[in-house]
Amino acid sequence: MKTIMIDPGHGGSDPGATYKGNEEKKFNLLTALVVKDYLVSKYNVNVLMTRTGDQTLSLSDRSNLANRSNLDFYLSIHHNAGGGTGFESYVYNGSVPSETLSYQGIIHDEVMAAVKPYNVTDRGKKRANFHVLRETKMPSVLVEVLFVDNVKDVALLNDEKFRQSVGTALAKGVAKALALPAKETGSKQLFKVIAGSFTERKNAEDRVNELKAAAIESFIDTVVVTDKIYYRVQSGAYSKLDNAEDQVNVLNQIGIVAFILPEGTASVSNPTEPPSTESPKPTQQLGMDLSILGPSIVRSQQLDDFVINVNPFAPMLGEFYVYYGDLYGIRGDIAFAQAIHETNFFRFTGQVKPSQNNYAGIGTTGPGNDGASFATPEEGVLAHIQHLYAYASTNPLPEGAPLVDPRFSLVTRGIAKNWTDLNGKWAVPGTSYGQSILSVYKRNLENALKAMDIQKAMLMDALNKLK
Repeated sequence: MKTIMIDPGHGGSDPGATYKGNEEKKFNLLTALVVKDYLVSKYNVNVLMTRTGDQTLSLSDRSNLANRSNLDFYLSIHHNAGGGTGFESYVYNGSVPSETLSYQGIIHDEVMAAVKPYNVTDRGKKRANFHVLRETKMPSVLVEVLFVDNVKDVALLNDEKFRQSVGTALAKGVAKALALPAKETGSKQLFKVIAGSFTERKNAEDRVNELKAAAIESFIDTVVVTDKIYYRVQSGAYSKLDNAEDQVNVLNQIGIVAFILPEGTASVSNPTEPPSTESPKPTQQLGMDLSILGPSIVRSQQLDDFVINVNPFAPMLGEFYVYYGDLYGIRGDIAFAQAIHETNFFRFTGQVKPSQNNYAGIGTTGPGNDGASFATPEEGVLAHIQHLYAYASTNPLPEGAPLVDPRFSLVTRGIAKNWTDLNGKWAVPGTSYGQSILSVYKRNLENALKAMDIQKAMLMDALNKLK
Protein backbone atom coordinates (compact mmCIF):
# COMPACT_ATOMS: atom_id res chain seq x y z
CA MET A 1 0.00 0.00 0.00
CA LYS A 2 1.37 3.42 -0.96
CA THR A 3 1.95 6.16 1.59
CA ILE A 4 1.52 9.86 0.92
CA MET A 5 1.91 12.93 3.09
CA ILE A 6 -0.25 16.03 2.92
CA ASP A 7 1.37 19.20 4.22
CA PRO A 8 -0.92 22.14 5.08
CA GLY A 9 1.53 25.04 4.88
CA HIS A 10 2.21 27.45 7.75
CA GLY A 11 0.27 27.07 11.04
CA GLY A 12 0.52 28.11 14.67
CA SER A 13 2.55 31.31 15.07
CA ASP A 14 2.98 31.49 11.29
CA PRO A 15 -0.36 32.49 9.70
CA GLY A 16 1.02 32.73 6.17
CA ALA A 17 -0.69 35.29 3.94
CA THR A 18 -3.37 37.38 5.67
CA TYR A 19 -6.08 39.70 4.40
CA LYS A 20 -8.94 41.32 6.34
CA GLY A 21 -9.04 38.58 8.96
CA ASN A 22 -8.49 35.74 6.51
CA GLU A 23 -5.43 33.62 7.27
CA GLU A 24 -3.76 31.34 4.77
CA LYS A 25 -2.96 28.70 7.42
CA LYS A 26 -6.67 28.06 7.99
CA PHE A 27 -7.45 27.62 4.28
CA ASN A 28 -4.43 25.34 3.90
CA LEU A 29 -5.67 23.03 6.66
CA LEU A 30 -9.32 23.03 5.57
CA THR A 31 -8.36 22.05 2.03
CA ALA A 32 -5.82 19.46 3.20
CA LEU A 33 -8.40 17.73 5.38
CA VAL A 34 -10.78 17.45 2.43
CA VAL A 35 -7.97 15.79 0.45
CA LYS A 36 -7.20 13.39 3.29
CA ASP A 37 -10.83 12.44 3.93
CA TYR A 38 -11.52 11.78 0.26
CA LEU A 39 -8.41 9.64 -0.21
CA VAL A 40 -8.92 7.45 2.86
CA SER A 41 -12.61 6.93 2.09
CA LYS A 42 -12.14 6.03 -1.59
CA TYR A 43 -8.71 4.41 -1.96
CA ASN A 44 -6.41 1.87 -0.33
CA VAL A 45 -3.69 4.27 0.75
CA ASN A 46 -1.89 5.41 3.91
CA VAL A 47 -2.29 9.15 4.40
CA LEU A 48 -0.04 11.07 6.81
CA MET A 49 -0.25 14.78 7.60
CA THR A 50 2.40 17.20 8.82
CA ARG A 51 -0.22 18.89 11.00
CA THR A 52 -3.87 18.26 11.80
CA GLY A 53 -4.39 21.41 13.88
CA ASP A 54 -2.96 24.87 14.36
CA GLN A 55 0.58 23.71 15.16
CA THR A 56 3.79 25.59 14.42
CA LEU A 57 6.20 23.61 12.21
CA SER A 58 9.42 24.80 10.61
CA LEU A 59 10.25 23.97 7.00
CA SER A 60 12.93 21.58 8.27
CA ASP A 61 10.38 19.89 10.54
CA ARG A 62 8.24 19.20 7.49
CA SER A 63 10.96 17.90 5.20
CA ASN A 64 12.57 15.81 7.95
CA LEU A 65 9.22 14.24 8.80
CA ALA A 66 8.63 13.44 5.12
CA ASN A 67 12.08 11.91 4.63
CA ARG A 68 11.80 9.53 7.57
CA SER A 69 8.26 8.40 6.71
CA ASN A 70 9.08 6.23 3.68
CA LEU A 71 6.70 8.15 1.42
CA ASP A 72 5.64 7.59 -2.17
CA PHE A 73 4.48 11.18 -2.60
CA TYR A 74 4.41 14.54 -0.78
CA LEU A 75 1.79 17.24 -1.44
CA SER A 76 2.17 20.72 0.07
CA ILE A 77 -0.95 22.90 0.05
CA HIS A 78 -0.74 26.70 0.09
CA HIS A 79 -2.79 29.73 -0.85
CA ASN A 80 -1.16 32.63 -2.64
CA ALA A 81 -0.85 36.39 -2.06
CA GLY A 82 0.71 39.38 -3.78
CA GLY A 83 -1.92 40.90 -6.02
CA GLY A 84 -2.67 38.10 -8.44
CA THR A 85 -5.41 35.55 -9.00
CA GLY A 86 -5.76 31.89 -9.97
CA PHE A 87 -4.24 28.44 -9.39
CA GLU A 88 -0.67 27.30 -9.94
CA SER A 89 1.47 24.27 -9.08
CA TYR A 90 5.20 23.82 -8.46
CA VAL A 91 7.94 21.20 -8.50
CA TYR A 92 11.60 21.73 -7.62
CA ASN A 93 13.64 23.59 -10.26
CA GLY A 94 16.61 21.25 -9.87
CA SER A 95 16.96 17.50 -10.29
CA VAL A 96 13.74 15.64 -9.44
CA PRO A 97 12.55 12.01 -9.58
CA SER A 98 11.33 11.08 -13.03
CA GLU A 99 7.69 10.76 -11.96
CA THR A 100 7.49 14.22 -10.42
CA LEU A 101 6.66 16.21 -13.56
CA SER A 102 4.06 13.64 -14.56
CA TYR A 103 2.43 13.81 -11.14
CA GLN A 104 2.35 17.61 -11.28
CA GLY A 105 0.69 17.62 -14.68
CA ILE A 106 -2.03 15.14 -13.71
CA ILE A 107 -2.88 16.89 -10.41
CA HIS A 108 -2.78 20.37 -11.96
CA ASP A 109 -5.10 19.42 -14.83
CA GLU A 110 -7.54 17.67 -12.48
CA VAL A 111 -7.87 20.83 -10.36
CA MET A 112 -8.31 23.14 -13.34
CA ALA A 113 -11.06 20.92 -14.74
CA ALA A 114 -12.88 21.02 -11.38
CA VAL A 115 -12.70 24.83 -11.00
CA LYS A 116 -13.65 25.62 -14.60
CA PRO A 117 -17.22 26.63 -13.59
CA TYR A 118 -15.69 29.25 -11.28
CA ASN A 119 -13.63 30.86 -14.07
CA VAL A 120 -10.38 30.38 -12.16
CA THR A 121 -7.25 31.59 -13.96
CA ASP A 122 -4.69 28.91 -14.82
CA ARG A 123 -1.32 30.36 -13.77
CA GLY A 124 0.54 27.32 -15.04
CA LYS A 125 2.75 24.42 -14.03
CA LYS A 126 5.89 25.98 -12.59
CA ARG A 127 9.23 25.14 -11.00
CA ALA A 128 10.85 26.84 -7.99
CA ASN A 129 13.52 26.42 -5.31
CA PHE A 130 11.07 25.92 -2.39
CA HIS A 131 12.49 24.15 0.66
CA VAL A 132 9.85 21.42 0.88
CA LEU A 133 10.36 20.60 -2.81
CA ARG A 134 14.16 20.76 -2.68
CA GLU A 135 14.76 18.91 0.60
CA THR A 136 12.24 16.07 0.25
CA LYS A 137 13.58 12.87 -1.31
CA MET A 138 10.35 11.61 -2.89
CA PRO A 139 8.24 13.08 -5.73
CA SER A 140 6.83 16.32 -4.33
CA VAL A 141 4.36 18.91 -5.58
CA LEU A 142 3.32 22.24 -4.06
CA VAL A 143 0.06 23.93 -5.04
CA GLU A 144 -1.06 27.53 -4.57
CA VAL A 145 -4.86 27.68 -4.53
CA LEU A 146 -6.02 31.22 -5.39
CA PHE A 147 -4.99 34.45 -3.65
CA VAL A 148 -5.91 35.30 -0.08
CA ASP A 149 -5.59 39.06 -0.82
CA ASN A 150 -7.84 39.03 -3.90
CA VAL A 151 -11.47 39.93 -3.13
CA LYS A 152 -12.94 37.55 -5.71
CA ASP A 153 -10.58 34.71 -4.79
CA VAL A 154 -11.07 35.00 -1.04
CA ALA A 155 -14.84 34.92 -1.53
CA LEU A 156 -14.40 31.54 -3.22
CA LEU A 157 -12.03 30.34 -0.49
CA ASN A 158 -14.72 31.09 2.10
CA ASP A 159 -17.21 29.04 0.07
CA GLU A 160 -17.25 25.48 1.47
CA LYS A 161 -18.59 24.11 -1.83
CA PHE A 162 -15.62 25.56 -3.71
CA ARG A 163 -13.08 24.26 -1.19
CA GLN A 164 -14.71 20.83 -1.39
CA SER A 165 -14.35 20.90 -5.19
CA VAL A 166 -10.66 21.83 -4.99
CA GLY A 167 -9.86 19.34 -2.24
CA THR A 168 -11.66 16.52 -4.03
CA ALA A 169 -9.91 17.38 -7.30
CA LEU A 170 -6.50 17.34 -5.59
CA ALA A 171 -7.32 13.94 -4.11
CA LYS A 172 -8.51 12.56 -7.43
CA GLY A 173 -5.39 13.92 -9.10
CA VAL A 174 -3.13 12.25 -6.54
CA ALA A 175 -5.04 8.98 -6.90
CA LYS A 176 -4.80 9.09 -10.68
CA ALA A 177 -1.13 10.07 -10.67
CA LEU A 178 -0.10 7.31 -8.27
CA ALA A 179 -2.60 4.76 -9.67
CA LEU A 180 -4.07 4.20 -6.20
CA PRO A 181 -6.37 1.16 -6.00
CA ALA A 182 -9.97 2.02 -5.19
CA LYS A 183 -11.64 0.46 -2.19
CA GLU A 184 -14.07 -2.32 -2.99
CA THR A 185 -17.61 -0.99 -3.08
CA GLY A 186 -18.94 -4.18 -1.55
CA SER A 187 -16.76 -3.97 1.55
CA LYS A 188 -18.43 -4.35 4.94
CA GLN A 189 -19.73 -1.33 6.81
CA LEU A 190 -17.66 -0.39 9.85
CA PHE A 191 -19.10 1.29 12.92
CA LYS A 192 -16.68 3.65 14.61
CA VAL A 193 -17.06 4.43 18.30
CA ILE A 194 -16.35 8.10 18.94
CA ALA A 195 -15.48 8.97 22.54
CA GLY A 196 -15.62 12.71 22.08
CA SER A 197 -15.46 15.35 19.35
CA PHE A 198 -13.57 18.53 20.20
CA THR A 199 -12.75 21.87 18.61
CA GLU A 200 -9.42 22.04 20.46
CA ARG A 201 -6.81 19.34 19.94
CA LYS A 202 -5.56 19.54 23.53
CA ASN A 203 -8.98 18.47 24.79
CA ALA A 204 -8.89 15.48 22.45
CA GLU A 205 -5.42 14.58 23.72
CA ASP A 206 -6.70 14.82 27.30
CA ARG A 207 -9.51 12.43 26.41
CA VAL A 208 -7.04 9.92 24.90
CA ASN A 209 -5.01 10.06 28.12
CA GLU A 210 -8.18 9.66 30.20
CA LEU A 211 -9.10 6.54 28.24
CA LYS A 212 -5.57 5.21 28.46
CA ALA A 213 -5.75 5.50 32.26
CA ALA A 214 -8.88 3.33 32.06
CA ALA A 215 -7.03 0.78 29.88
CA ILE A 216 -9.03 1.76 26.78
CA GLU A 217 -7.12 2.35 23.53
CA SER A 218 -8.02 5.30 21.31
CA PHE A 219 -6.58 7.75 18.78
CA ILE A 220 -7.37 11.17 17.32
CA ASP A 221 -8.88 11.66 13.87
CA THR A 222 -9.36 15.13 12.35
CA VAL A 223 -12.38 16.08 10.26
CA VAL A 224 -13.99 19.22 8.87
CA VAL A 225 -17.75 19.68 9.03
CA THR A 226 -19.42 22.87 7.78
CA ASP A 227 -16.19 24.89 8.01
CA LYS A 228 -15.36 23.69 11.53
CA ILE A 229 -12.32 21.56 12.38
CA TYR A 230 -13.04 18.79 14.88
CA TYR A 231 -10.72 16.38 16.66
CA ARG A 232 -12.51 13.09 17.13
CA VAL A 233 -11.32 10.52 19.62
CA GLN A 234 -11.99 7.09 18.13
CA SER A 235 -12.11 4.08 20.43
CA GLY A 236 -12.61 1.13 18.14
CA ALA A 237 -14.24 0.26 14.81
CA TYR A 238 -16.53 -2.75 14.50
CA SER A 239 -18.12 -4.68 11.67
CA LYS A 240 -21.11 -5.48 13.91
CA LEU A 241 -23.31 -2.77 15.34
CA ASP A 242 -23.89 -4.78 18.54
CA ASN A 243 -20.17 -4.75 19.32
CA ALA A 244 -19.97 -1.01 18.76
CA GLU A 245 -22.93 -0.51 21.12
CA ASP A 246 -21.19 -2.63 23.76
CA GLN A 247 -18.15 -0.35 23.54
CA VAL A 248 -20.37 2.72 23.88
CA ASN A 249 -21.86 1.20 27.04
CA VAL A 250 -18.37 0.60 28.46
CA LEU A 251 -17.50 4.25 27.85
CA ASN A 252 -20.79 5.49 29.28
CA GLN A 253 -20.15 3.55 32.47
CA ILE A 254 -17.00 5.58 33.13
CA GLY A 255 -18.82 8.84 32.47
CA ILE A 256 -17.86 9.43 28.83
CA VAL A 257 -20.68 10.22 26.41
CA ALA A 258 -19.82 8.24 23.27
CA PHE A 259 -21.62 7.66 19.98
CA ILE A 260 -21.48 5.42 16.93
CA LEU A 261 -20.43 6.79 13.56
CA PRO A 262 -20.91 4.60 10.47
CA GLU A 263 -17.76 4.73 8.33
CA GLY A 264 -17.98 7.44 5.70
CA THR A 265 -20.31 9.68 7.72
CA ALA A 266 -19.00 13.23 8.03
CA SER A 267 -21.36 14.50 10.69
CA VAL A 268 -19.91 15.54 14.03
CA SER A 269 -23.19 14.94 15.78
CA ASN A 270 -24.17 11.47 16.83
CA PRO A 271 -25.57 9.36 13.98
CA THR A 272 -26.40 5.98 15.48
CA GLU A 273 -28.74 4.46 12.91
CA PRO A 274 -27.61 1.15 11.36
CA PRO A 275 -27.37 0.66 7.60
CA SER A 276 -30.67 0.41 5.73
CA THR A 277 -30.20 -3.35 5.36
CA GLU A 278 -30.76 -3.86 9.09
CA SER A 279 -33.88 -3.28 11.14
CA PRO A 280 -33.71 -0.31 13.53
CA LYS A 281 -33.51 -1.27 17.18
CA PRO A 282 -35.88 0.21 19.77
CA THR A 283 -33.08 2.26 21.36
CA GLN A 284 -32.36 3.87 18.00
CA GLN A 285 -35.99 5.03 17.75
CA LEU A 286 -35.74 6.58 21.22
CA GLY A 287 -38.30 9.32 21.72
CA MET A 288 -38.93 10.01 18.04
CA ASP A 289 -42.15 11.89 18.96
CA LEU A 290 -41.21 13.12 22.44
CA SER A 291 -42.24 16.78 22.72
CA ILE A 292 -39.95 19.60 23.84
CA LEU A 293 -43.00 21.12 25.52
CA GLY A 294 -44.29 19.65 28.77
CA PRO A 295 -43.59 19.36 32.50
CA SER A 296 -40.40 17.98 34.03
CA ILE A 297 -40.67 14.46 35.41
CA VAL A 298 -37.28 14.11 37.08
CA ARG A 299 -36.87 16.26 40.20
CA SER A 300 -34.11 18.84 40.44
CA GLN A 301 -32.18 16.95 43.11
CA GLN A 302 -32.25 13.82 40.97
CA LEU A 303 -30.84 15.79 38.04
CA ASP A 304 -27.96 17.06 40.14
CA ASP A 305 -27.33 13.63 41.68
CA PHE A 306 -27.03 12.12 38.20
CA VAL A 307 -24.41 14.58 36.99
CA ILE A 308 -22.22 14.66 40.12
CA ASN A 309 -21.79 10.89 39.91
CA VAL A 310 -19.75 11.62 36.78
CA ASN A 311 -18.41 15.10 37.54
CA PRO A 312 -18.25 15.92 41.27
CA PHE A 313 -17.38 19.53 40.40
CA ALA A 314 -20.43 20.14 38.20
CA PRO A 315 -22.57 23.20 39.04
CA MET A 316 -25.89 22.45 40.73
CA LEU A 317 -28.32 23.59 38.03
CA GLY A 318 -31.21 21.16 38.44
CA GLU A 319 -33.38 23.65 40.33
CA PHE A 320 -32.98 26.31 37.62
CA TYR A 321 -33.80 23.87 34.81
CA VAL A 322 -36.95 22.63 36.51
CA TYR A 323 -38.11 26.13 37.57
CA TYR A 324 -37.60 27.89 34.24
CA GLY A 325 -38.70 24.80 32.33
CA ASP A 326 -42.02 24.87 34.16
CA LEU A 327 -42.31 28.65 33.65
CA TYR A 328 -41.98 28.26 29.88
CA GLY A 329 -43.71 24.88 29.58
CA ILE A 330 -40.44 23.26 28.44
CA ARG A 331 -39.18 19.84 29.54
CA GLY A 332 -36.52 21.23 31.84
CA ASP A 333 -35.31 17.76 32.81
CA ILE A 334 -34.56 16.92 29.16
CA ALA A 335 -33.04 20.38 28.61
CA PHE A 336 -30.69 19.44 31.46
CA ALA A 337 -29.72 16.32 29.48
CA GLN A 338 -29.06 18.55 26.47
CA ALA A 339 -26.75 20.70 28.61
CA ILE A 340 -24.91 17.56 29.69
CA HIS A 341 -24.51 16.56 26.05
CA GLU A 342 -23.28 20.03 25.03
CA THR A 343 -20.80 20.45 27.90
CA ASN A 344 -19.68 16.84 28.47
CA PHE A 345 -21.16 16.66 31.98
CA PHE A 346 -20.23 20.32 32.59
CA ARG A 347 -16.54 19.58 32.06
CA PHE A 348 -16.49 22.01 29.09
CA THR A 349 -14.09 20.04 26.92
CA GLY A 350 -15.25 21.85 23.78
CA GLN A 351 -14.96 25.47 22.72
CA VAL A 352 -17.24 27.04 25.34
CA LYS A 353 -15.57 27.93 28.65
CA PRO A 354 -17.15 27.49 32.12
CA SER A 355 -17.06 31.25 32.77
CA GLN A 356 -19.51 31.81 29.90
CA ASN A 357 -22.37 30.01 31.71
CA ASN A 358 -23.47 29.00 28.20
CA TYR A 359 -24.79 25.48 28.72
CA ALA A 360 -26.42 25.18 25.30
CA GLY A 361 -23.59 26.41 23.10
CA ILE A 362 -25.71 29.38 21.99
CA GLY A 363 -23.95 31.32 19.24
CA THR A 364 -20.90 29.04 19.11
CA THR A 365 -20.13 28.57 15.43
CA GLY A 366 -16.45 27.65 15.25
CA PRO A 367 -12.88 28.79 15.95
CA GLY A 368 -12.81 32.48 16.86
CA ASN A 369 -16.50 32.60 17.76
CA ASP A 370 -16.99 31.27 21.26
CA GLY A 371 -20.66 32.21 21.47
CA ALA A 372 -22.71 34.03 24.09
CA SER A 373 -21.77 34.67 27.71
CA PHE A 374 -24.17 35.08 30.62
CA ALA A 375 -23.62 36.85 33.93
CA THR A 376 -24.69 33.98 36.18
CA PRO A 377 -25.42 30.25 35.94
CA GLU A 378 -29.12 31.01 36.44
CA GLU A 379 -29.13 33.43 33.50
CA GLY A 380 -27.37 30.81 31.37
CA VAL A 381 -30.08 28.25 32.14
CA LEU A 382 -32.80 30.82 31.42
CA ALA A 383 -31.23 31.59 28.02
CA HIS A 384 -31.13 27.87 27.23
CA ILE A 385 -34.83 27.42 28.08
CA GLN A 386 -35.77 30.53 26.07
CA HIS A 387 -33.83 29.26 23.05
CA LEU A 388 -35.73 25.96 23.22
CA TYR A 389 -38.99 27.91 23.58
CA ALA A 390 -38.20 29.78 20.36
CA TYR A 391 -37.78 26.46 18.54
CA ALA A 392 -40.79 24.70 20.03
CA SER A 393 -43.47 27.38 20.36
CA THR A 394 -44.95 30.27 18.40
CA ASN A 395 -46.58 31.81 21.48
CA PRO A 396 -45.35 35.07 23.06
CA LEU A 397 -42.84 34.82 25.87
CA PRO A 398 -44.53 34.27 29.24
CA GLU A 399 -44.15 36.90 31.93
CA GLY A 400 -41.86 36.29 34.85
CA ALA A 401 -38.37 36.62 33.40
CA PRO A 402 -36.52 39.00 31.03
CA LEU A 403 -35.41 37.90 27.56
CA VAL A 404 -31.71 37.04 27.86
CA ASP A 405 -31.25 34.75 24.84
CA PRO A 406 -29.38 36.96 22.31
CA ARG A 407 -30.38 34.71 19.40
CA PHE A 408 -34.07 34.29 20.23
CA SER A 409 -35.19 36.49 17.34
CA LEU A 410 -32.97 34.63 14.87
CA VAL A 411 -34.85 31.34 15.30
CA THR A 412 -37.75 30.49 12.99
CA ARG A 413 -40.43 30.07 15.63
CA GLY A 414 -42.03 26.65 16.07
CA ILE A 415 -39.76 24.69 13.72
CA ALA A 416 -38.98 21.95 16.28
CA LYS A 417 -41.89 20.51 18.24
CA ASN A 418 -40.04 17.33 19.26
CA TRP A 419 -36.49 16.78 20.48
CA THR A 420 -35.58 14.87 17.33
CA ASP A 421 -36.78 17.84 15.27
CA LEU A 422 -33.63 19.63 16.48
CA ASN A 423 -31.62 17.37 14.13
CA GLY A 424 -30.06 19.55 11.44
CA LYS A 425 -31.31 22.72 13.15
CA TRP A 426 -29.66 23.11 16.56
CA ALA A 427 -26.69 20.90 15.56
CA VAL A 428 -25.74 21.06 11.88
CA PRO A 429 -25.72 18.67 10.08
CA GLY A 430 -26.71 16.68 13.20
CA THR A 431 -28.57 13.65 11.84
CA SER A 432 -29.39 12.37 15.32
CA TYR A 433 -28.67 15.20 17.71
CA GLY A 434 -32.04 14.83 19.43
CA GLN A 435 -31.54 11.09 19.93
CA SER A 436 -28.24 11.80 21.66
CA ILE A 437 -29.96 14.14 24.12
CA LEU A 438 -32.66 11.58 24.81
CA SER A 439 -30.04 8.89 25.33
CA VAL A 440 -28.54 10.96 28.16
CA TYR A 441 -32.03 11.62 29.54
CA LYS A 442 -32.82 7.90 29.47
CA ARG A 443 -29.78 7.22 31.64
CA ASN A 444 -30.89 9.96 34.02
CA LEU A 445 -34.33 8.35 34.29
CA GLU A 446 -32.80 4.95 34.96
CA ASN A 447 -30.59 6.48 37.65
CA ALA A 448 -33.60 8.17 39.28
CA LEU A 449 -35.61 4.94 39.22
CA LYS A 450 -32.74 3.02 40.76
CA ALA A 451 -32.47 5.63 43.54
CA MET A 452 -36.21 5.34 44.15
CA ASP A 453 -35.94 1.55 44.39
CA ILE A 454 -33.17 1.90 46.96
CA GLN A 455 -35.19 4.44 48.94
CA LYS A 456 -38.29 2.26 48.76
CA ALA A 457 -36.32 -0.75 50.02
CA MET A 458 -34.94 1.31 52.91
CA LEU A 459 -38.42 2.56 53.83
CA MET A 460 -39.85 -0.96 53.71
CA ASP A 461 -36.99 -2.23 55.86
CA ALA A 462 -37.59 0.53 58.41
CA LEU A 463 -41.33 -0.21 58.41
CA ASN A 464 -40.75 -3.94 58.91
CA LYS A 465 -38.59 -3.23 61.95
CA LEU A 466 -41.51 -1.40 63.52
CA LYS A 467 -43.88 -4.34 63.17
